[in-house]
Amino acid sequence: MNDMVYRDPTAPVDDRVRDLLSRMTLREKAGQLNQRMYGWDAYRRTPDGGFELTEDLHAETERFAGLGALYGLQRGDAWSGVDHTNGPGAEDGAALADLVQRHVVERSRLGIPALFVEEVPHGHMALDGTVLPVNLAVGATWDPGLYEYSAAHAAAELRARGGHVALVSALDIARDPRWGRTEECFTEDPYLAARLTEALVRGMQGEHAAGFAADKAPVVLKHFAGQGATVGGRNSAESELGPRELHEIHLPAARAGIRAGAAAVMAAYNEVDGMPCSGNRALLTGLLREDWGFDGLVMADGLAVDRLARITGDQVSAGALALNSGVDLSLWDEGFTHLEEAVERGLVSEDVLDTAVARVLRLKFRLGLFEQHTTPTDFPAHGRDVSTTLARAAVTLLHNDAGVLPVAAGVSRIAVLGPQSATTAHQSGDYTAPQRPGTGSSVLDGLRRLAPPGVDIRHARGCALTGQDLSGIPEAVAAAAASDLAVLVLGGSSARTPDTDFAANGAARTAVSEMTCGEGVDLAGLRLGRAQHALLDAVTATGTPTVVVLIQGRPHAVPEAAERAAALLTAWYPGPWGGEAIAEILLGHREPTGRLPVSVPRSAAQLPVYYNHKDNEYGAYVDDSAAPLYSFGHGLSYTSFAYGPPRLSGHTVEVDVTNTGERQGRTVVQLYIRRLVTPVWPRTLELRAFRAVDLRAGESRTVAFSLGDDQLAQVGADLETAVLPGTLEIRVAQSAGDALTAVPATLRVPLV
Repeated sequence: MNDMVYRDPTAPVDDRVRDLLSRMTLREKAGQLNQRMYGWDAYRRTPDGGFELTEDLHAETERFAGLGALYGLQRGDAWSGVDHTNGPGAEDGAALADLVQRHVVERSRLGIPALFVEEVPHGHMALDGTVLPVNLAVGATWDPGLYEYSAAHAAAELRARGGHVALVSALDIARDPRWGRTEECFTEDPYLAARLTEALVRGMQGEHAAGFAADKAPVVLKHFAGQGATVGGRNSAESELGPRELHEIHLPAARAGIRAGAAAVMAAYNEVDGMPCSGNRALLTGLLREDWGFDGLVMADGLAVDRLARITGDQVSAGALALNSGVDLSLWDEGFTHLEEAVERGLVSEDVLDTAVARVLRLKFRLGLFEQHTTPTDFPAHGRDVSTTLARAAVTLLHNDAGVLPVAAGVSRIAVLGPQSATTAHQSGDYTAPQRPGTGSSVLDGLRRLAPPGVDIRHARGCALTGQDLSGIPEAVAAAAASDLAVLVLGGSSARTPDTDFAANGAARTAVSEMTCGEGVDLAGLRLGRAQHALLDAVTATGTPTVVVLIQGRPHAVPEAAERAAALLTAWYPGPWGGEAIAEILLGHREPTGRLPVSVPRSAAQLPVYYNHKDNEYGAYVDDSAAPLYSFGHGLSYTSFAYGPPRLSGHTVEVDVTNTGERQGRTVVQLYIRRLVTPVWPRTLELRAFRAVDLRAGESRTVAFSLGDDQLAQVGADLETAVLPGTLEIRVAQSAGDALTAVPATLRVPLV
């Protein structure tokens, strides 16, 4: 054993990898690149409450004399069929991971452990895992520091359960809200997405390049690249992306994540210029590895490698194409199970195979898996506080024209209405594990707990999220008419049920029950259900001031709420305790601080409505406005702010911000640039910096921004990103809409 360098924890990682690779057979190498098995098929509960390993796991480890990676050992949801009756919870998840890992190591001739890969879309998708608000809500916080803290908590929970690698959506940009996976996007904007992706990587992985602490997890950034640009907002559809659109909008978040040290990326389902990402060598090798210098792992999305057989003709050559293009690790595919045959047939060289295997092994060594097969068992505390804090920061006040918020002291009767008012089942978005009974807080729960003594809180659901049943509306109208204030909670749902018709990759094949969002649930229109609109009409017609709260995974088009409601908020999918966060803001216990991460359309007929379109005299429609209902970056406080004109000194911009209201509040100062003279055609506006500022009533502060490469660089004619000569305007405002009319400062960038 002394001559086995790979067993020596003091040896450099690259030396350990080379030594181990030299000892492996072709079959063992191919096995390291396979992630064929669903983790929930690896175990079953025993009558005494423990776990036993299945014949399926025995067969899989025998097939490749070990196991490269195992997906979703801890996953719980309707697709996997795992719930609290048959799956691992916080108390025994680590024991199950240890049981499986010991089996894998024993079946491996060289004692190679497996990577346990888990979904962590908004918290670890496992029984008893803390559910965080979805990414779109994270984007609404405009707070990378808060998200970094939340991501660190999720990583600690994952590692405490025996998981190793976190699959996290971060790279998809929300350009068409009809897409059901809009909730998984941070924003429509590449700059904001880049800052949040950096925060994700820092929070989950930590700062140690050589390895990972016991409470940190390598991140697989999903999805690379351009998946948010599929035609018509249809999941996995084609992407008609030109190189410039790809580089300006869809690649900055990925590049930021890689610069922050991301361990891995996942190749997306969509194609780029006719070639699916999993077989796109120009993207995965030419751009990612050669141009950007990425030396981490590339994983294929579920069953994406097998789809390449449509191009190559069979699964063996499909696997070879993916490997030659730059994919290192498959997910559920058959194609990579034939890599040994692909090498023998000359479809792929063993050197290419070795390079991919080395990346997998390197990650295992960095995680310390060869030294420690057991897992930590200390489960991090305060998950509810982490989730609630993030949810609170995401709640966005869109209008409050009548000044009904925060709820005044004289309000003694509040009617809490709507299909989202008294349930937590639809607050958490897609990719959420089953929750234990009693987990979470609805808006009704929050108001009943936090409202002042003596306030009468009455409730009527009114209608369901979907369908056309209007029979509950009269009860809701009566409650509203008898109250001083109505809180009407509407929205959508990504909650899946066991009767959901699932595709082979876990996406919903057809929407069931009350599903209106999530993977596979794309919409042609953006309206809420017919019954919800009827309820909105009926409640606002009573004359009782009505506050509309939207709990949603995409920006629905509800112009009626903007016209008729006294106030309008969106909380996105705020997680199980989102109702408490919403109630705190309604009652004035907390200030609303969220800002829109996406533009809110008036209707689907307007799309696209993102703010950073090309500056080409974007015209109005004859029959409607082309402007969004609410612009990117918009969000109100319970106070008001005034911005002075920007002052430019060299490459520093200063602006005076004053709280002109009567309450303390927080504003997000947003710096946009508008290019006037430029080598390539510009966009109308580009967000290039932002900073949150808390001010007391009447307080003023000077906010300064440095104009460095992050602010001034652009994608040139050669598709390289650099600071190019030209003339641009600096506009500082509270939203993209306000920036269009803000007083600019002009900067001329000379030819260097």
